[in-house]
Amino acid sequence: MEAWVVATGMIVLYLVLTIVLGIVANRRLTGDMEDFLLYGRKAGFVVLYLTVVASFHSSFAFLGSGGFFYTHGVGFWAAGTWTLLVGAITYVIGTRIWALGKAFGYMTPADLLADFYESDAVRVTVAIVSVVFTILYIQVQAQGLGYILNVASGDRISFEAGTLILLIVAAVYLMAGGLRAVYWTDVLQGIWMYVAVWLGAIVLSYELFGGPLELWRAVSEQRPDLLSLPGPKGFFTPGMWIGMTITLSFGIVFQPHMMIRYYTAVDAKTIKLLGATTPIYLMSLYLPAALVGLGGAIVMPGLEGSEADRIFPLLLFTHANPWLTGAILAGAIAAAMSTLDSILHANMTVLTRDVYQRFMRPNETQGHYINVGRAIVVGLLVVGYLLSVGTSDFLVVLVTLSGAGALQLMPAILGVCFPGGRTLTRAGVVAGIAAGLVTLYVTLVVSPHPLGMHGGLWGLLVNTAVALNVSAYTTPPSTETIERVHGEVERFVYGTEE
Repeated sequence: MEAWVVATGMIVLYLVLTIVLGIVANRRLTGDMEDFLLYGRKAGFVVLYLTVVASFHSSFAFLGSGGFFYTHGVGFWAAGTWTLLVGAITYVIGTRIWALGKAFGYMTPADLLADFYESDAVRVTVAIVSVVFTILYIQVQAQGLGYILNVASGDRISFEAGTLILLIVAAVYLMAGGLRAVYWTDVLQGIWMYVAVWLGAIVLSYELFGGPLELWRAVSEQRPDLLSLPGPKGFFTPGMWIGMTITLSFGIVFQPHMMIRYYTAVDAKTIKLLGATTPIYLMSLYLPAALVGLGGAIVMPGLEGSEADRIFPLLLFTHANPWLTGAILAGAIAAAMSTLDSILHANMTVLTRDVYQRFMRPNETQGHYINVGRAIVVGLLVVGYLLSVGTSDFLVVLVTLSGAGALQLMPAILGVCFPGGRTLTRAGVVAGIAAGLVTLYVTLVVSPHPLGMHGGLWGLLVNTAVALNVSAYTTPPSTETIERVHGEVERFVYGTEE
């Protein structure tokens, strides 16, 4: 049997499984918004853990990270410290977000911030940041999906057709089963992705070098520049290391699809356990990526840009068994779809809750809002497809700002979750976010990474300074709101957890 038939068949099998899970999830729906959008706030540890780690690791885990190791060497592990920090953020801040969501019925990041800062302007600002800096990230996942299916089929399925097919599959099971379908498919995707990446890396290391140790020995002898900082291209300076660590940890955690997951946990203990264990999966997945990228630099030198990002599938089709290649490429599909479905769901939730329900039709039935959410998914699918097949340079720039954009919510979120100190105001929050976004554009596009420090960190510093200064001269939230929200945080942290 030809390799492309096996590879494509394995992917089709995987897609059928996800659709079946979506249909089963649909039968469990209750017609309630919290059930459709938040899994009824009943997610246990295993389901929540696998959906969180699967959503964190996107097509970048399969394609981009291998290319990063190929190009910049082990310096990427320096930035990999973000995977450890994510656990601490989840344990400390994620639990507080969960407690406030449970107490006051929050469904989106804008719910939390608009309530505390008593402002629709804050709600709109946060909703715009939440959608803009993630909806364009759909492009990254969709392009990865189209490329993988195109490669797996031996160019028999075009990039455009592959992208459309896989976007439709993700949209179908999301519309059918809501967040429950996303969570259940993410369980499958999280396991399949992890096993596939490790299996592929180990097989390739033995096939090409005789094992991982021999691979490392070959790299140390032939390309020692890949095993040092700041790397062969000088990319990983101390400022870049610190900036990427902060941007990729806080920035990703504060993206809407991650914050919404904190709301869905069944209890605080689940979030704490999630924080304690998430780094194990996140960090360990970069070990096989390093084997692939560093080994590929020895076996197939000279690749640049997007070609370097494709080192994993290139090695598989050249050196691996067709059945193994098919299973691993299905794992690559899982990596992209587990993030794609989460972003589609998050943007659907934000647009339904923060825009449609809040400003357009505030008094409709639960079923009405669910159907509107489904219609929004169709719109997002169209936008995602158009971005994927008709990319402009400006859109690519915006995609690279995704984590750094969400990072600009950090001062406002910390102001809600940590009582004491100076309280930010609604004007301070909006001005700070605006200043941070302008700084991002300057430090990532106009003059990239001044003084060797990542643009995301520059944006956060300016954002914080502006927010604090504007807040010093403007009206803070009411005493009643501060006591209500901060009082709930203090009861959760120092009182008895339910």
